[in-house]
Amino acid sequence: MLQLSLFSAEARPAGIADLAGVLCGPGQIVRFGKGDQARVSVVLADPARAAAVTAAFAAVGVAAQAVVTENGATAVRTAFRCDLVGLAKEWTRGAVKHVPTGWDIDGPALRMWVLTAGRPDERGGYLLSLDPQAPHTHLPLIGALTRAGLPPARMSRSDALRISGTRRVQRLVELVGPPPARLPVELWPRCWGRASA
Repeated sequence: MLQLSLFSAEARPAGIADLAGVLCGPGQIVRFGKGDQARVSVVLADPARAAAVTAAFAAVGVAAQAVVTENGATAVRTAFRCDLVGLAKEWTRGAVKHVPTGWDIDGPALRMWVLTAGRPDERGGYLLSLDPQAPHTHLPLIGALTRAGLPPARMSRSDALRISGTRRVQRLVELVGPPPARLPVELWPRCWGRASA
């Protein structure tokens, strides 16, 4: 039986701040007009994620819808909303996405990152996609994962971080909790073995 971590996705109620996990991957946040409204959007690598992602947004009190982009990809996006401005201020400098200084990832934000941009690899590890358009965010995200007990390896052939090793993958599973009901279970991290005590 896994022990519930104080930082796990189940340790506190979901909130808008958890959408920071979407921004760790390829998600974007933009402000509108005078900057008093903002929108979060993310292009999904797999359209099968869309229902689970929109449900996760709804769980934090933010309605979102799945749309098809001009190039045929599936994306999930919110409307422009006043309650997303705080997140936009934290995660942008001008119009450029950046990781807030000293930001620490917790289970709920990590769960959103896994949900929108995570996938298992063939060697029993787990990959978290990064934003190829924001390479300056990669090192701060490595630092945040390391502080959370998940020191990742950077994949040289893709914009992704790899969590590997039984203990680290088990820690990831503990932090993100069980797979969402609407997500194909094969996309979610799972323990292939038990870490020794």
